[in-house]
Amino acid sequence: MEPIASAQNPRIKAWKKLQRKRERDRSGLFLVEGEHLVEEALKSNINVKEIIVVEDRELPKEWAVTEVEVVRVTERVFQELAETETPQGMIAVCEKPPPENMLFESGRYLFLDRIQDPGNLGNLVRTAEAAGLQGVVFGSGCADPYNGKVVRSTQGALFYMPVQQMDLSEALEHCRANRVPVFGTSLNGSTYSAIAPQESFALLMGNEGSGVDPSLLEQTDHNLYIPVHGRSDSLNVSVAAGILIYHLRGD
Repeated sequence: MEPIASAQNPRIKAWKKLQRKRERDRSGLFLVEGEHLVEEALKSNINVKEIIVVEDRELPKEWAVTEVEVVRVTERVFQELAETETPQGMIAVCEKPPPENMLFESGRYLFLDRIQDPGNLGNLVRTAEAAGLQGVVFGSGCADPYNGKVVRSTQGALFYMPVQQMDLSEALEHCRANRVPVFGTSLNGSTYSAIAPQESFALLMGNEGSGVDPSLLEQTDHNLYIPVHGRSDSLNVSVAAGILIYHLRGD
């Protein structure tokens, strides 16, 4: 089959639209760019619908792609679809997994309030998956978990970590009903080291500039902060989350 050589091809135009959240929400599809991430998607339970590759690129022989359509395109057309500065010549079109229905009856969770930087969000999901959490909740005002940069920043963790978009007040209510303690993050809280490890918990992290919404902090069981001993006034939100998650786990 001849490679697609025109950016005006209907399939190329449809895939290009997936760079926008509105189209991802409408279609239930998202793009995964780069060989490592495509491989991780294939190994996970994510449904990979198509793999788009530059015409002279061969897929690794060990990949199980017999049921996946492989579409070849020219280098120029691939540049239309790629979002990275140095594309690797491979993109997968994937179905978003069904929405999670987290009950918060027990377990360990990460709640995110208005975190907008895609790189931070991706790192937070990656940290949560590495720490064995049961889920990540994206509150209103967060970037889309299927934004291309978020997906790339997770390094594949998004394919294994349950994520849910929901109102954080509702999530906090579920935690209270199930006696799952919720820990917010605030400079007016207690030093995190004063809290003992927990069998179950939800950790609430907030916006990079303004922190957690005060109305949400009023609904938590405890609010914590990490002392800063140098001249910086704060830690990056994903770094702070890693410290707190592993402390609350007891690791």
